[in-house]
Amino acid sequence: MSQHIQTVLFDLDGTLLDTAPDLANALNAVLEQNGQPALPFERIRPVVSHGGRALIELGFGLEPSHPDFEPLRIQLLDHYLAHIADQTRLFPGMDEVLDHIEQSGRKWGVVTNKPGWLTNPLLDALDLRRRAAGIVSGDTLEERKPHPAPLLHACELVGTPPGDCLYVGDAERDIEAGHQAGMATLVALFGYLMEQDRPETWGATALIHSPQELLAWIQ
Repeated sequence: MSQHIQTVLFDLDGTLLDTAPDLANALNAVLEQNGQPALPFERIRPVVSHGGRALIELGFGLEPSHPDFEPLRIQLLDHYLAHIADQTRLFPGMDEVLDHIEQSGRKWGVVTNKPGWLTNPLLDALDLRRRAAGIVSGDTLEERKPHPAPLLHACELVGTPPGDCLYVGDAERDIEAGHQAGMATLVALFGYLMEQDRPETWGATALIHSPQELLAWIQ
């Protein structure tokens, strides 16, 4: 399979980038501003891949229909944007993977449910946006993962057929979207998996424990 892979597409939070420290700090800042105790990092980390709504549900125990929910979510995202790359880094070994992809004449891109007004400043801060062949954010199209449309749009942006792409993610919706788009898929077990997640049942092409394991699929 590996000789066919021309483009590697990555989910962002929990796959390409370790964004949990900055998102956890944002949630705890909002909790403390609203008179609530901070949560331990270990409780927040698994929820990070599921976005701001999931973080507010975790921190405040509120349903999205609650009148305080949306103001708190906006407060969270405002704080996060102001500190978007304080501690966020590529996962260890991912820089080597990106270098290999580029040096081998292949391409890489990002398909995330994170909105563009957060995705682009984050990638800019880490000097990654100029290197990505294509970026599809959660608001690029009307559809978001698990719908396959964002992945298919990424294929158009990078000029690679879906069958020659590999999608790497850390959530079931990533693997579902990749399947429906006709791509090989890898689960990033180093990402933000919930305790109840059973990635071995998601039907991915393979599960990987570190970014370096990706190289076996593209060499």
